[in-house]
Amino acid sequence: MADNSRPAHPAAPVVLGQNQYGKAESRVVRITRDGDTHYIKDLNVSVALSGDMDEVHTSGSNASVLPTDTTKNTVFAFAKEHGIDSAEQFGIHLARHFVTSQPAIHRARIRVEEYAWERIEHAGRGAHSFVRKGQETRLAQITYDGSSWEVVSGLKDLTVLNSTDSEFWGYVKDKYTTLPETHDRILATDVCARWRFGWSDGAEETPDWNESYEQVKKHMLEAFAETYSLSLQQTLYQMGTRIIEHRAEIDEIRFSLPNKHHFLVDLRPFGMKNDNEVYFAADRPYGLIEATVLRDGREARIPADLTNL
Repeated sequence: MADNSRPAHPAAPVVLGQNQYGKAESRVVRITRDGDTHYIKDLNVSVALSGDMDEVHTSGSNASVLPTDTTKNTVFAFAKEHGIDSAEQFGIHLARHFVTSQPAIHRARIRVEEYAWERIEHAGRGAHSFVRKGQETRLAQITYDGSSWEVVSGLKDLTVLNSTDSEFWGYVKDKYTTLPETHDRILATDVCARWRFGWSDGAEETPDWNESYEQVKKHMLEAFAETYSLSLQQTLYQMGTRIIEHRAEIDEIRFSLPNKHHFLVDLRPFGMKNDNEVYFAADRPYGLIEATVLRDGREARIPADLTNL
C-alpha cells in the first residue's frame, strides 16, 4: 500500500506575500464649540499599516508591531490635537504620523467615511441641534509611503433621478430580448464615485479639500441634470468629463452606477391609460454601469473593482 502521509514532491519554498494590519472602523465624533454655536464632524476611520512585518507572521515576534488598539487611540487623540477640517486632511495627519514615527512602518493607508449633519434651525437658545443628512456619504482614502502621497476622494449613495429627457433604443436584440424600446423614460441611479488628485508631493500646496469636494459634486449633479441621455453610459461619461474639464486638481474619476429601473405599470386592465405617469420601481436585478474618465496623458490607478478601495 502506498504511503500517502508524505507529499509526492518536495515541498516548495513558502514566502510571505503582501500584508497589512490596523484598526478598522473607529467611529469618532468631534464637536467644536464656539460659544453657543457648535460644529460637528462624524467620521468612520480605518487604518492599514504595512512594512517590515515578516517576523510577526513567520515567528510570532511582535517587536515591530504597533498595536491596533494604539492606532485607534491615535485617531481619537488626533481628533483633539488637530481637529477635523476635512476627511482628507485628517487622513494626511494620521498617515504621516504612522510612517514617520514607526521605523518598521513604510506605508500607511487611511480610509475615511464622513457622515454629514445639518443644523436644526429653531427659536430656542444656542445652535447645537443637528439632524443627520439623508444624502450621500463622503469618502476619502489617503496613502503615504514616506515620500509620496495618493489621495482618492469620493462619495456613495447619492441618489439622483431624471423624470424625462432619457431614452433607450437601437440596442442589440436577440431571441431572448423582451425589453421594449423607449423614447421617454425615468433615469435614476445611486452614484458611487472615486476621484484621484494629481497632488502627490507634500512640499506642494495641498488642494482645498472641502471646496474641491463641493465643486466636484456640483459639476457631477449639473452634468446629470443637463445631459439629454441616450444611455446611462453616456450620462456617466458626461459627468466625468465635466469634472475633469472644470477641476484641474482631479486627474481621474471612476463611477459605479446601478440603473435603478422604473417600469411603466400596465393600467389597461383597469380601463386607464398610463401616460408616463405611474411606474413600478424595481430594486433588483439592476443594470450596473462602471467606467473611468481620465485626464489625457494620465494613468488609471483607481481599482476597477471599487470594493478594493
